[in-house]
Amino acid sequence: MSIREIDIKEIEGIKVGNAENVEAGTGCTVVICEEGATPGVDVRGGAPGTRETDLIRSENLVEKIHAVVLAGGSAFGLDAASGVMRYLEEKGIGFDTGVLKIPIVASAILFDLAVGNPYIRPDFEMGYKACVNAEKGEFTYGNKGAGTGASVGKFLGIKRAMKSGLGCYALQAGELKVGAVVAVNALGDVFDPETGEVIAGLLDEKGEKIISTEEAIIENIGREKSVFRNNTTIGVVITNAMLSKAEANKVASMAHDGYARAIKPVHTMFDGDTIFVMATGKVKVDPTSVGVLAVKAVERAIVRAVKEAESAYGLKSYKDLKKF
Repeated sequence: MSIREIDIKEIEGIKVGNAENVEAGTGCTVVICEEGATPGVDVRGGAPGTRETDLIRSENLVEKIHAVVLAGGSAFGLDAASGVMRYLEEKGIGFDTGVLKIPIVASAILFDLAVGNPYIRPDFEMGYKACVNAEKGEFTYGNKGAGTGASVGKFLGIKRAMKSGLGCYALQAGELKVGAVVAVNALGDVFDPETGEVIAGLLDEKGEKIISTEEAIIENIGREKSVFRNNTTIGVVITNAMLSKAEANKVASMAHDGYARAIKPVHTMFDGDTIFVMATGKVKVDPTSVGVLAVKAVERAIVRAVKEAESAYGLKSYKDLKKF
């Protein structure tokens, strides 16, 4: 069966929007499913910051979520989800408790406080604005949303890092559609799995070429080293597949292969790597097929996050290195 790239907006029932403060170097991205999507999640990094991940466990009560928020600002950025809740509540969307409807909004954050202004973080207003932009159909990637202040290759500190951003990629095979939105803020280096090329990561002392983070870690074994501890890659896999919560959780687990293919090293003690799944339940398929496409969508979204990023906050981008 042939696979083709599609616009993520072609996944029916899904809206995606960004809001950011460019001067402060932070932002948030929201993925909304007003009808409710079957959720999954897999948290692999050693330093996560999340909301509603326990609720998504297969044995727990709520079967649908209405939005996922990816945000900068470290733990402060979880506040953006409250703005998303207000937006959805105003539209009468949520889990019906018999008293009122409560929007179920999951979230994960990344650390971008080392660039821009650390005292300005994604908040209630920014989360609400991202929803308004999603409603308008305004969504782009690169230095946008949760990727505004994102960077990679930080083992030797932020000054040797490179600018990354927000990436998006979606695929269709038959009636099945699978997409991914990923904010790439990894400790490690980013590779293009299709070519094997390292496209962003730890820079040499002159800032002219990328050196291996894995080799730098090995060289520092046994030495006291102050590692830049604040990183994390966060993403959402979106699909029109019909999945149970258990199956969606499995797809989230499989989707981490996309991280492993494109980021080295990944899932470190200094990353909070997290992937959510939102399944709209329109097409009945084998969950493994969804997982295979999810891996491809995630790895391509990561590559796009790097290649679409622009230099900012004193950090060079992939586009800059191509000039050397």
